[in-house]
Amino acid sequence: MTKKLNVLFLCTGNSCRSQMAEGLTQYYLGDFINAYSAGTQPAGYVHPLAIQVMAELEIDISHNQSKPVQALREIPFDLVITVCDDAAETCPVWLREGTVVHMGFVDPAQAQGPLDVRMNIFREVRDQIREQILTYLTNIVQHEHA
Repeated sequence: MTKKLNVLFLCTGNSCRSQMAEGLTQYYLGDFINAYSAGTQPAGYVHPLAIQVMAELEIDISHNQSKPVQALREIPFDLVITVCDDAAETCPVWLREGTVVHMGFVDPAQAQGPLDVRMNIFREVRDQIREQILTYLTNIVQHEHA
């Protein structure tokens, strides 16, 4: 059996996008991939709306922790996916092993307005992550196990 791939989802705050990517990957591809997430400037919490929209898919990220990338320094990553795309953010640079791929998504934590509007933005980002990242990772897994 081929070993599981170690995949890191990296962003700035590690409160929304990278957490959703980790949860989705673990849920759908956990038999093939060990998913992790971290931030260069972790917010210190997982955003409540990210937890809520993931729960709509029966994926529980409520026990996840926002953590600095240094907390994962002992793990050899095969792939690092950066998920930040906001011009106000500095997308982190990965200077260690592993292939780096950038897949940018807007930061739903920056959404303004009533709760239903913000929830819809979180859902849109979640669904974009599910579509783009899971498609990309599924192709890698199928290639590895062909």
